[in-house]
Amino acid sequence: MRPFSGRDTGYGTATGAGAAGGAGGRRFTDANDPSARSPEIEALNSPRTRHVDDNASNVFSAFVFVLAFLVATALGFLIAGDMNIWVLCIGFAVAVIAIFTVRIAAQWERIIILRFGSFNRVAGPGLYFTIPFVEHIALRADQRVMLTGFNAEETLTSDLVPVNVDAAVFWMVWDAEKACMEVENYYDAVSMAAQTALRDAIGRKSISDVTVHRDKLDQELRDKIEEKASTWGVSVISVEIRDIVIPKELQRDMAAAAKAEREKDARIVLAEVEKDVAAMLLEATEVYRQDEMAFELRSMHLLSEGVKESNGTLVIPSALLGNVQFFAHFDSRIASR
Repeated sequence: MRPFSGRDTGYGTATGAGAAGGAGGRRFTDANDPSARSPEIEALNSPRTRHVDDNASNVFSAFVFVLAFLVATALGFLIAGDMNIWVLCIGFAVAVIAIFTVRIAAQWERIIILRFGSFNRVAGPGLYFTIPFVEHIALRADQRVMLTGFNAEETLTSDLVPVNVDAAVFWMVWDAEKACMEVENYYDAVSMAAQTALRDAIGRKSISDVTVHRDKLDQELRDKIEEKASTWGVSVISVEIRDIVIPKELQRDMAAAAKAEREKDARIVLAEVEKDVAAMLLEATEVYRQDEMAFELRSMHLLSEGVKESNGTLVIPSALLGNVQFFAHFDSRIASR
C-alpha cells in the first residue's frame, strides 16, 4: 500500500479541519509544493514487531538460567561429592529447561499458549509458566493503542472526480485469543479493511461531501472497520482523515461555489431583517392611524432629533401655538434624555 504525498501533477491538497479559505473552510494547496506535501503516513504505523522492551524478559531469562545452573550444579556436587563434567552437563540442561519454563510478560502483553497445537490459555501480565516441548507461545499480543496509516489513490467519487485521501486508524487488541485464532495477521487485516472501507465510502459520496463533511466520513469509516475487526478481537477507537487531494482545476470552481453560498446566506439574512422591519413599520402605522396624538408626538420627536443633529432652529407654525404647553412638555422630555 503506497502512501501518497500529493506528488501527482495537477492535484492540490485540502488539509486541516479548520483551514481557512476554499469550500467549507478547507485550505487547498498545490500538491507540487514540497512544503504542502503530507508526510509518509505509513511511516507512522505501529510496527508489526512490537517495540516492546525485550531486554526485561532477556535479563529475566538470563537470571533464571544462571540461578538454575548454580542450584543444579550445587545439588549435583552435594550428591556426587565431586564437580565433574556430568554435573556441569546436568546443570546446563536444567538451566535450559528452566528458561523455557519460567517466563514473564509486560503489563500490556497477553500471551497465547498452545498445548500440543491446541489453544490452552491466555497468560500475562507478569510471571507465567510453560511446559517445555509440550506448550509453546503462539502470539504475544500488545494491547496498547496502535496506529495504522492508510490511503486511497485516485479513487472516483460518485460524481466521477478522482481524489487521493490520507487517513489514520487508531485501534487496539481487546481479545488476544481471537487475534491469534481468527486471523493470520491482524496488522495487515486491519490495514486492508481500512483501505477497502475508505475506497467504498469515497465511491458513494460526491466531492463536496468528501471535502466538507469529514466528520461524518470519519464516523462512517470507523463503523465499517469496526464491523470487520471486531471478529478478530480488535476494537477501533477512531478514524481520522488527514489530507484530501483534489484536481487543481476543481479548486477554483469549489472556491467560487463557496463564495456564492456565502453571498446567498448574507442576502437571506438581509431579507429577513427587512421583513422584520417592514412588519414593525406596518404595526406602527396602525397605531398612528388610531391615535393622532401619538402620530404628532412621533413627528415632533423626529423633527427634534433632526434639529439637534444639525444644530439648527425649530420654527413652529402659528397654527400650532395653541399647543404651547404640549410642546413645552415635549421639549422638556427631549432635553432630559
